[in-house]
Amino acid sequence: MSKTLKLVSPVDGSLYAERPIAKRDEIERRLEQARQAQLAWANQPLDVRVDVVRSAIASLRSMNDEIVQELAWSMGRPVRYGGEIGGVEERAYHMADIASDALARIEVEDSEAFCRYIERLPVGLVFVMAPWNYPYLTAINTIAPALIAGNAVVLKHATQTLLTGERFEQAFKRAGLPEAVFTNVFLDHETTEALIGARRFDHINFTGSVVGGRTIERAAAGTFTSLGLELGGKDPGYVLEDADLDKAVDTLIDGAMFNSGQCCCGIERIYVAEPLFDAFVDKAASIVEGYVLGNPLNEATTLGPMAHRRFADEVRAQTEAAIEAGARAVIDVSRFADDQGTYLAPQILVDVDHGMSVMRDESFGPVVGIMKVASDDEAIALMNDSDFGLTASLWTNDTDRAAAIGKQIETGTVFMNRCDYLDPALCWTGCKDTGRGGALSVIGYHHLTRPKSYHMKKA
Repeated sequence: MSKTLKLVSPVDGSLYAERPIAKRDEIERRLEQARQAQLAWANQPLDVRVDVVRSAIASLRSMNDEIVQELAWSMGRPVRYGGEIGGVEERAYHMADIASDALARIEVEDSEAFCRYIERLPVGLVFVMAPWNYPYLTAINTIAPALIAGNAVVLKHATQTLLTGERFEQAFKRAGLPEAVFTNVFLDHETTEALIGARRFDHINFTGSVVGGRTIERAAAGTFTSLGLELGGKDPGYVLEDADLDKAVDTLIDGAMFNSGQCCCGIERIYVAEPLFDAFVDKAASIVEGYVLGNPLNEATTLGPMAHRRFADEVRAQTEAAIEAGARAVIDVSRFADDQGTYLAPQILVDVDHGMSVMRDESFGPVVGIMKVASDDEAIALMNDSDFGLTASLWTNDTDRAAAIGKQIETGTVFMNRCDYLDPALCWTGCKDTGRGGALSVIGYHHLTRPKSYHMKKA
């Protein structure tokens, strides 16, 4: 009997989907087919590759009503938010728009004596391991530019969102992508590590946990395979004394709680200038108390279940430990009747400090700690007191001051007066335990291609 991957819905604990795990010999055959298909695909004109990707995204759009329902059942996001297609379009279409310039030959010299230039060539076979929290958005960051650049793509999606890869497969088939240029696979960890260690891929992109990233690095050791790793964050927000308080509260609390806090670049800790602290906490509590926790299939629900009971229990433990250490819970969770199992009531904590796990370790759930600070220097020190570095959100009307503070923060992206957003024109990157590499923008294409230099001495 073959082993299977089982998707258990956080909505009601039912088995929502199940797929057989591919055997090693079957995968090897499919990877060889992908390598052969990639050679022909890379020889297609760039505008042909761009058109196919655009067409596939349009096909995904046509499936969106069904996809929204699947996301609710698979990982708990409320249907009222309409899925991820808007962001998928923004990112894929931007990468399509810049492809000609990003992949253009770099001309160094064309004289009577020499012709010198640099080309960017596809790396070959790109392996994408995508997470469940934003299954389409995270995957498209690599899939779209990889295919446009002339690579073949193999997608292994998280078990919690098994159906996502099949949706991508349908979309690319409808768009006319040649067979085997995109391959959706169902793999166990053992086979995945073996394939990486055998150098079956030319670039690997992984979004997930730090533990998962370390496992991939170990598996790839000595293969010289390039890696792109986004391994999470503990993203801070800092509200300066001149901030627009209402906008800061609305945006930062949404950034902390949206998707039940299951966002790579969600806000997990907030530092507020002393004069605004009390008002900020009061306004934040008012917003959170208005949330509706419940079944994500109901239009009235604003906060659905976490993707798995284990994730919810980890956040509960983190919150309880903080309270035992002296933190104060602002939200009375008894107002949320469904607070049990995968359904986790949102919480705001004050009287917190960096001795507490909730202010240092990734929570990835609907809880946020808020601290009072007396100066920019104190806020900078606290923002940098983290093993992660994905984004930081600054709230002020002074652009120069924000830029000066931003230079001192150990992070991949600095936001001013916004948060929890990915701008496809900018490089999506991080530092420290958040990982390495970069996606999207022109730099994203650099990670999915290799430079090749030509030095031609003319007779």
